[in-house]
Amino acid sequence: MAPLRTALLQGPRGVPDGADEALAALDDAAARAAARGAALLATGELFLSGYALGDRMAHAAEPADGPAARTVAAIAARHGVAVVYGCPERDGARVHNTARLVGPDGRTLAAYRKTHLFGAYERAVFTAGEHPVVQADLGGVRVGLLICYDVEFPEAVRAHALAGTELLVVPTALMRPYEFVAHTLVPARAYENGLYIAYVNRCGPEGEFDFAGLSCLAGPDGAVRARAGAGPELLVADVDLEVLRGARAETPYLADRRPELYRSLGPSG
Repeated sequence: MAPLRTALLQGPRGVPDGADEALAALDDAAARAAARGAALLATGELFLSGYALGDRMAHAAEPADGPAARTVAAIAARHGVAVVYGCPERDGARVHNTARLVGPDGRTLAAYRKTHLFGAYERAVFTAGEHPVVQADLGGVRVGLLICYDVEFPEAVRAHALAGTELLVVPTALMRPYEFVAHTLVPARAYENGLYIAYVNRCGPEGEFDFAGLSCLAGPDGAVRARAGAGPELLVADVDLEVLRGARAETPYLADRRPELYRSLGPSG
């Protein structure tokens, strides 16, 4: 099977001037990704709204079938590229920090609501999701979704690995001074679970936050296939299942687990 060529859109700098600006940037990136042979384009956390909206986040949030979602679907279908994007999602009175996977025909394949909210700001603005593993098949690859802080919990990534995820896409808003997460923790998560992680960050200052960039595609063999710097960038690299199978055979962490020894951790251990 041919590798799944994957594009990672790092950026933008600052809060977009409404969803229309973000959608125009997404359309441009989808065209460039398609021209480079990518079948999947992934963006950062809350790409459509920006992260530092505070109380305005509720106003920016749309339902799952809102106008921004319909525009993303049209972008994906126009360029023939699947898209993972971050957005605030309204569900009644609740607002979720959501990542959505749209197929190359514009059809929604999966939607994940961030389960681990980071800090007082996110807990004040969002309601946490309750479904830790959300997946879909794309071009023969099992794609899973997490968001930013989620990937820092080993249980969350291991749950995906055990459920068969091969490419874990993680829209992110990693702030300074936590660059070690991108440099060290994410490649380690990919290696210890035998999967690819597309870690797609925002970059630059935004309100009180300063995002670190450093987006990467980390491989199941411990190698980083592509790494961004501190500014806006479009990375393209391949997800190769032959490499994944070889890595899992060489370092069989999943096969060698002994769950009966871990019960003492307990449900909250």
